[in-house]
Amino acid sequence: MGGENERRDKEVKLELYASRGLQEYWIVDWQKATLILIEILFADDELTSPLFSDLVCLVGSLFV
Repeated sequence: MGGENERRDKEVKLELYASRGLQEYWIVDWQKATLILIEILFADDELTSPLFSDLVCLVGSLFV
């Protein structure tokens, strides 16, 4: 991600969606193979979600 698009996704959209009650906002950076959820997750991290209690996923498997 880069430049204006990254800023828009990380700031403007996040603020807009949060003001409308969005509980989770995920940004996947396919170029860096990272996932941003409240924190940055890397390929060997495990993705879980309080909204989807059955979801457990190795982040790296999203980029295969």
